[in-house]
Amino acid sequence: MYKLILVDDEQDVREGLAEQIDWAGYGFEITAIAENGREAVELIERYNPDIVVTDIQMPFMNGLQLAEWIRNEAPMTRIIILTGFDEFEYAQKAVKLHIDEYVLKPFSSQELIDSLLKVRYLIEREAAEKKDVELLRGHYKESLPVLRELFLSSLVERRLPEDEIRAKSRGYELLMEDSRWAASFIMQDTAYSASVLPSASSECQPPTNSLQHESNTQLQRFAIRNIAEDLLNSRSIQGKVFFYQNGVVVLLPGEEGEPVAAAGQGQMLEEIRRSIEIYLKFTVTIGVGSIVESLQHLYHSFAQAKQALDYRMILGSNRIIYINDVESRQPDTLQFDEEKAQALTRSLKVGSRDEVENLVNLLLPEEQPLQVSVEDYRVYWLEMFTVLLKVIRETGLSHEEVFGDSTHPLLEINRFTNIQEAKRWFEIICSRITGCIANDRQFGYRRLVEDAKTYIHQHYADNDMSITVLCNHLHISAGYFSSIFKKETKMTFVSYLMQLRMDTAKELLSSSDLKAFEIAEQVGFADPNYFSFCFRKTFGMTPKEYRSRVRGG
Repeated sequence: MYKLILVDDEQDVREGLAEQIDWAGYGFEITAIAENGREAVELIERYNPDIVVTDIQMPFMNGLQLAEWIRNEAPMTRIIILTGFDEFEYAQKAVKLHIDEYVLKPFSSQELIDSLLKVRYLIEREAAEKKDVELLRGHYKESLPVLRELFLSSLVERRLPEDEIRAKSRGYELLMEDSRWAASFIMQDTAYSASVLPSASSECQPPTNSLQHESNTQLQRFAIRNIAEDLLNSRSIQGKVFFYQNGVVVLLPGEEGEPVAAAGQGQMLEEIRRSIEIYLKFTVTIGVGSIVESLQHLYHSFAQAKQALDYRMILGSNRIIYINDVESRQPDTLQFDEEKAQALTRSLKVGSRDEVENLVNLLLPEEQPLQVSVEDYRVYWLEMFTVLLKVIRETGLSHEEVFGDSTHPLLEINRFTNIQEAKRWFEIICSRITGCIANDRQFGYRRLVEDAKTYIHQHYADNDMSITVLCNHLHISAGYFSSIFKKETKMTFVSYLMQLRMDTAKELLSSSDLKAFEIAEQVGFADPNYFSFCFRKTFGMTPKEYRSRVRGG
C-alpha cells in the first residue's frame, strides 16, 4: 500500500474523495487528511507519505507553498495538484517545482484515479530500477576481478579496518580466513642485466622503440603472474597473486613463530623463481617480508618486502631476499603509532565502555613476546598515557576526577609488577574518562534544552519565532538541536511551542477580558483565523466557546 495524504480546505471535497474511491483496491491508503498547508506539513513530517494530493487555494499556506516545502524537506514524496480552470495559469508556476500530476476541477473520481495510477507507475518503475538485482549482479561479476585487485592493493598500501577487510574478503569471494600472512614482491631483473645495457658498437644503431619495450615488460609481468598462480593452485595453497606498481605481489599464509624461509612458503617462492628462469628465460628477484599476525598488518610486511629488494645492489639479483636475514629487527607489537592514538582518542570521547575495554585488550594483550624489554614497555606506556592526558585537557576534565588523590599518575607505571596489573589500572582510568565525558555530555544536553525552553518562554509571543531563530541564538545547527530536544522532552520543537502558546491562550481566555484577536497576537499568531483553527484543533472548541464554558455563560 502506498501512503497518501489528502489536503483540501473544503470539507465536502475531503469527505467525498475519501468515500467515493476504493483506495485500497488501487493500492493506496489515506494515512491522514489536512484542512490546510500548515497542518499538512505536520502530518507529512509524522507519516512520511508516498503521495500528497493537495488543492491550491487554501488558508494559512496554499498548495504551491506546501509543494515547495515538500520539494525541500521531503523530495521523494510525489505531488498531485488539484486546480480550478481559472487557477490553471497560476498553477503552471508549479512546473518549476516538478509537480508529478495536475487534476483540473471539476474532476471525476476516475480522473483522479488515472493520475494516481500514473504516479504509482512512476514510483514502481523507479523502485524496479533500483532493485534490478540481476542486472547489478551481472555488473558486479564483471567488475569482480578489478575489485579484487583494488582490494588486495589496498591491503599492502595501508592498514584497513578489520570489519572492512572481513566484509570485502567475503564479498569478493577471496578465501583469506588465515590470520597470519606474509607479503612477497617479485621484480624482473632485466632492467639490471647486462643483456639490456648498450654495447660499445650500439651507438650508431637506431633506438629501441619505447612502446614496444613497455609492451614486452607488461607481457613478462603477465607471464610471472600466471606461473605464480599455476604453482599455488597446483599445490592447493590459498595464496593471492596480483599486479602492483611495476611488479607482482604474492601473499602467502604463514604459521606463528615460523620464519618464511623455513616454511613451505619459502619452498614455493623458490619454485616460482626457478620456473620463471627456466620457462620465461629471464630472472627475477623476490623480496619477502616477515609474517604478520593479521591482514590488518599486511601493509607492514609488504613494506619490508620492498626494503628487502633494495639489498639487490649488495647481494645481487636472481635470488630470494628475506628481510629477517638482512636486517636485525625488533618486534613491532609495541609500536604505538598514530592510528592507535586516534583509535584510543575516539573511543574515549564517543565510544561505549565496552568499546574502550575491547580497544584496551588490543592495545595491551596479556601475552607479549619475551624480546620486549622493560624500557620498551615504559616508552609504550608513556605514549598511551600522553593520549589520556591530551583527551583530559581537550574535554576540560580535572585530574582529580580521573586520577583521584594520586600524587602523580606517572609514578603508577613504576609500581606495576606485571602486565595484568598495568592493564587493569589503564582500564579503570579509561573507564573513568569515558564516564566523565558521557556525564558532561548529558549535562550539556540538559542545559542546552533548559536554555532553549527559557528562550522559548521569553519569545513565544514573537510571531517569527522558529527553530531557525532559536538555533541562531544558541549557535548550533537545527538538525543537532532537534534530535537533542526531542530526546530530552519527548516532543518536537514545533509541538512544544504550539502547546505553550495554546496553554497561555487558555489562561488568558479564562482570566482576562482580552478579545480573541488580542490574545492571538499576545501568543505569537499574526493571523487570528489560524489561531482559532489551532485552538479548536487542540482543545476541540473555539476560543469563544471555551471562554463561555469556563465562565458559565
